[in-house]
Amino acid sequence: MHRVEIDAEVNLLSENRRYAREIRKFLKENGIVAVNIMGAIGSGKTLLIEKTIESMRDVKTGVILGDVVCKADYERVSKLEVLAEAINTGKECHLDARLVWKSIRKLQDVDLVLIENVGNLICPVDFDLGEDVRVVMVSVTEGDDVIEKHPEIFRLADVIIINKIELAKFVDSDVDKMEGDARNLNGRAKVIRMDLKQNIGFDEWIEFLRGVLDVSCSSG
Repeated sequence: MHRVEIDAEVNLLSENRRYAREIRKFLKENGIVAVNIMGAIGSGKTLLIEKTIESMRDVKTGVILGDVVCKADYERVSKLEVLAEAINTGKECHLDARLVWKSIRKLQDVDLVLIENVGNLICPVDFDLGEDVRVVMVSVTEGDDVIEKHPEIFRLADVIIINKIELAKFVDSDVDKMEGDARNLNGRAKVIRMDLKQNIGFDEWIEFLRGVLDVSCSSG
């Protein structure tokens, strides 16, 4: 029985890698940049997507929203008049490349795809979605030990966003510790201190994203 479980996991990850390769090929052929945004429930992922769309109206953007039931987030984003695809994962606690492959092909006329992963800091780690950029978002309200408790997802991140920093003093969280933990785990990642409600750190995020798009355009 133990051997069967191992084989099943290997086959699952192998299939995921195959779909991820197809997604990368699709993105390259269509000149699209895909960003996988991961984080716990309440970290601010949907608000980040909403504000990014509003701030980058000159960029044709599509959105893939993944959640156990993602009706609420889909309705929020759809109001911004962008192409959006909802993926209800049911019992699954993460998106996988097969699910994304089914949706992303409907967004081939965009320049940027923002993927909101299921609210979780553990399950998405092993599932490459073929994305260009991996973002992990946390909130100070989750506790200042949240990063050290979930090291693997932060080691794989290209961008680490520490959100709601203006609330740190009210929830007794040490933002310096959180940033230090992030940099110790991943020295290559861009770390952004942010508070979306107060518009802190958001310009830094947009500058980064535009830089990625510029590199993609020049290499394409």
